[in-house]
Amino acid sequence: MGHLLAVKERHSVTDAMFEPLKQTIELLKTYEQHLPEEVYKQLEELPEKWNNIKKLAIAVKQHVAPLQANEMTLLRKSCAAFDVQQHKFRERFWKEAPFRFDTEKPYKLLDAKHIEIKQMESAMTSIYESAGLFEVMVPDYKQLKQCRKELCLLKELWDMISLVNTSLDDWQTTKWVDINVENMNLECKKFAREIRNLDKEMRAWDAFTGLDSKVKNMLTALKAVAELQNPAIRERHWNQLMQMTGVRFVMDSDTTLADLLKLNLHNFEDEVRGIVDKAVREMSMEKVLKELKMTWSTMEFQYEPHPRTNIPLLKSDEELIETLEDNQVQLQNLMTSKYIAFFLEEVSAWQRKLSTADSVISLWFEVQHTWSHLESIFIGSEDIRAQLPEDSKRFEGIDVDFKGLAYEAQKTPNVVEATNKPGLSQELEDIQNRLSLCEKALAEYLDMKRLAFPRFYFISSADLLDILSNGTNPQLVQRHLSKLFDNLAKMKFQLDSEQKATKVGLGMYSKEEEYVSFSEPCDCSGQVEVWLNHVLDSMKATVRDEMTEAVMAYEEKPREQWLFDYPAQVALSCTQIWWTTEVGIAFARVEEGYENAMKEYHKKQVTQLNTLVTMLIGQLSKGDRQKIMTICTIDVHARDVVAKMIAQKVDNAQAFIWLSQLRHRWSDEERHCFANICDAQFLYSYEYLGNTPRLVITPLTDRCYITLTQSLHLTMSGAPAGPAGTGKTETTKDLGRALGIMVYVFNCSEQMDYKVLLPPRPQCRHVGLGMLGAQ
Repeated sequence: MGHLLAVKERHSVTDAMFEPLKQTIELLKTYEQHLPEEVYKQLEELPEKWNNIKKLAIAVKQHVAPLQANEMTLLRKSCAAFDVQQHKFRERFWKEAPFRFDTEKPYKLLDAKHIEIKQMESAMTSIYESAGLFEVMVPDYKQLKQCRKELCLLKELWDMISLVNTSLDDWQTTKWVDINVENMNLECKKFAREIRNLDKEMRAWDAFTGLDSKVKNMLTALKAVAELQNPAIRERHWNQLMQMTGVRFVMDSDTTLADLLKLNLHNFEDEVRGIVDKAVREMSMEKVLKELKMTWSTMEFQYEPHPRTNIPLLKSDEELIETLEDNQVQLQNLMTSKYIAFFLEEVSAWQRKLSTADSVISLWFEVQHTWSHLESIFIGSEDIRAQLPEDSKRFEGIDVDFKGLAYEAQKTPNVVEATNKPGLSQELEDIQNRLSLCEKALAEYLDMKRLAFPRFYFISSADLLDILSNGTNPQLVQRHLSKLFDNLAKMKFQLDSEQKATKVGLGMYSKEEEYVSFSEPCDCSGQVEVWLNHVLDSMKATVRDEMTEAVMAYEEKPREQWLFDYPAQVALSCTQIWWTTEVGIAFARVEEGYENAMKEYHKKQVTQLNTLVTMLIGQLSKGDRQKIMTICTIDVHARDVVAKMIAQKVDNAQAFIWLSQLRHRWSDEERHCFANICDAQFLYSYEYLGNTPRLVITPLTDRCYITLTQSLHLTMSGAPAGPAGTGKTETTKDLGRALGIMVYVFNCSEQMDYKVLLPPRPQCRHVGLGMLGAQ
């Protein structure tokens, strides 16, 4: 039964093999394609032949089975032996293959190992073939395959090492001056990228780490080389670098990159950076000092001739002073640097030179200024030479010494050379000390003159000296009169038979060209402080006499005619005096029972004011127009005060609304004008005020007047406060004009000190009301 099944199976297999052929032949027949007879014959015989061959194969297999078993045993032994051999080879490969970076002739070793591996791979291939024939399981032999893989990686690694070494060796022969660090740096970074892209298995090998370190060290060294290429590096810095690294070499144009790399710069990155930083800072200092030398080698003094003596005077040069200050600051900054050591001596020397130059220039200008100021006084003014003979003699000695210094300085135009001459500073200090004695003597002389004529305290020393120098010539002193008097601009002098002006003053002119004749001729001969006192007395006496006459003549003719007979100041003051008198009369009549007395007077005021307004519309000279306008301004206030008293039904002269007004009155017994306000009384000072306008009097003005006059009455000061431009100064000046007082206005500045503001002037109280206005 089993045999039958086997036969059936074989037949089915045979049919399966040859059935496609039969079907193909049948298909061809369908298309009338007939094959040779032989084909049909072979198709019938082939199944039987195939079965016979298979039977033969089974028989042969049974015959060779013992032999095959023997061969398989031998093959397994060979596999085991080869496995041991590959492990030993693996150990030897690790020891002998070029894994170390310092391996000599790596390619020779790689070739030898390649041959060994190739032989072993041939044996392994043979074993694999035999094992395939005898169907024997063979080990994978991973050790040998790993060796082959590592050999390929080593070849790739050593190709990279060779490429890097070749490039680096080429660079190392490059001369120092021709090194292009930027290109080398880019190439090194490219190498570093390629090394990073190598198989990660290599990274544990010494050859890989050696290559990686070499490229990284080269990159670090190239950074240091780039820094060392800085033009700031000097020979002293190379010496410092050699001392730091312990390697000596000659640094010149033939020095190569290899010489620099011997310094192992990658180990001294911070030190190199420190040296280069120091060199750069020192180079900047060197540049500053070089510029300093260049600047001061060309910096020269400029001179201008003195107007009187033509000696060369040092010309003020802002550029020189500015450069000197800037360079001193630069040197001071250099001294604070921690890199100053090498330049310390040079910087210190320049500091001394420029400091000396600064002090000498400053001293020279002071001496020159003082000399120029005093030269015209002690040499040019005979009057002062006569008054101060000893000091004039002292100044003559100073004059000789200073002129000698000036001529000597002109021979050395360079600033530093000229100012650093030995002993120059001491000579200038000596001249300055002697000049101070002359100045002191002159100041005492001027103070003596100021005591004699206190208004001299309110003009500058230069103006006073000019006045004193021309003191015996009133014509030349005239230009200073406006500084000494409120509005006395010039004087009229008597003429002699040759029509030349004498020293007898006949009258005075204001700035507005108003002329007022003196009551009596004024003698302007003698010393200036004496005849100026005569002018002051004549001015006051004239104003007082004019007021005396005007007050008396007020009622003799209509006011609009009367006011043309007298100067503007006198007309205005007398108008104010008569306003006070007439209001007093009105109050007296009110007390007597005449209730409408004040109203009638108010009508009279309006009429008088209308008359003045009508006159203003008509033809008037400039001076007369100003006079009438000023009287109108005061009349309007007077009218408003009376109107206010009427509105408040004031019937008593002791009412505050009346007492708080500034009221002028004339004393017949004393022949003086007085100004009363509240409980304060002031004697009119009779300063000639000319024909100037007056401020409109507002309620604020009234309050300021009350405060300031109470302060003056109590011999105290007043301090009007408020924003700029609101009229503090002008209100004070207007009060001064109302009292006939000379008012001095000082705009406070740095030049104003206690010496100017508080000079020793015991005789100065009558001079006037001082207003210190901070503008």
